[in-house]
Amino acid sequence: MTDRPTRRAYAVWLVGLLAYAVAVFHRSSLGVAAVEAQERFSAGASAVSLFLVLQLAVYAALQVPVGVALDRFGSRRMILAGAVTMAAGQLVLALADDVPTAVAARVLVGAGDAMTFISVLRVVSLWFPGRTAPLVTQLTGILGQIGSVVAAYPLVALLHGTSWQATFLGAAATGLLVSVLVLVALQDAPDGTPEPATVGLAELRRTLAATWREPGTRIGLYTHLVTQFSGTVFALLWGYPFLTVGEGLSPGTAAALLTLLVLVGMAVGPLLGRLCGRWPLRRSVLVLGILALTATTWTVVLLWPGRAPLALLIALVVVLGTNGPGSMIGFDYARTENPVERMGSASGVVNVGGFVASLLTILAIGAVLDLRTPGGSTDYSLDAFRAAFAVQYVFWAIGLFGVLRHRRELRARLARDGVVLAPLHVAVGARLRGGSAYR
Repeated sequence: MTDRPTRRAYAVWLVGLLAYAVAVFHRSSLGVAAVEAQERFSAGASAVSLFLVLQLAVYAALQVPVGVALDRFGSRRMILAGAVTMAAGQLVLALADDVPTAVAARVLVGAGDAMTFISVLRVVSLWFPGRTAPLVTQLTGILGQIGSVVAAYPLVALLHGTSWQATFLGAAATGLLVSVLVLVALQDAPDGTPEPATVGLAELRRTLAATWREPGTRIGLYTHLVTQFSGTVFALLWGYPFLTVGEGLSPGTAAALLTLLVLVGMAVGPLLGRLCGRWPLRRSVLVLGILALTATTWTVVLLWPGRAPLALLIALVVVLGTNGPGSMIGFDYARTENPVERMGSASGVVNVGGFVASLLTILAIGAVLDLRTPGGSTDYSLDAFRAAFAVQYVFWAIGLFGVLRHRRELRARLARDGVVLAPLHVAVGARLRGGSAYR
């Protein structure tokens, strides 16, 4: 591989990026149609939460198996299988008229979604040289969120202008078009890259054990958990009802705020990518800063007397926009601390963190809303939303503990190798003067 990415590398990456953006579109499509789903399937908040919880549960449960398969079969076949599976899920959802069928549809979407993102990350790791990889990884995560913008605007417009069936048949057709493009134009790795070796079950178990024992994998998992779930829950399902029903915003304003969340992520992602490339041993500072900012802003919103002013809700959305880019730092830990032959399984382990926290939070929010709103009504009060969103503090605490614990392990290993990190202010001053960040 050359020191600089080739044009072919960017072309391959753009195909993978498009496949990921469409996966995000499929993933987000139910969130902006949550109210319509409750009406179509005569279901309460807990039932609609169950659609998404099972989708995310399947996504999370498949991460490690998909990672292992990715190391064996490569990105092209995995992304293709994911696109076809998600298209099938949207087709089933278009025709569904009862809860069990709708649940089965979202399970298919979750299964296909599980095959996509870490497969695209493997494309990045094989096509782009070292210091470029963090930036391209961030761009992948952020630009992929264009799919949620498509869900927030064109899909909602189509849903309101036509019908449930026409909308989701169109979503299925989009997935099939992407699968054709992947089949024709995506290449796993540059020419001359060795093919993945076939391994036996015993070797597979050893590889997975080595992946998990690596502290970089585990801090990646907790980084992904603590930074990702709040923004994901807000964007995928409960943000739109919170803004419209709880805070009384118009649908157009709520959709604009969800779009702002994506745009902020697009702006912040490249910055975090460059900082990770420049300060690879200080990545946890970024993670802890994003956590502190997110928890503090949510606390102000939840304690605000009455409905929050629009300026505060904009501030919340801006902060949540940093969550997606922050979670990508977890994959950077996996990339730098694991050999390339374990890249798929390591990325799969990392990706479990945020999505397990997200699905549990989504389920808990739906349960609390139903408990605080008798009679199965969807007219949730602001106080009900406040109580529901308070469940986030549990997962922030778990993630914080994990990040601090495994950061300590990584730094202990560095110390054994003779590398001791200087205090942050000393390191920043030294780097600005062109010196060393260590002592």
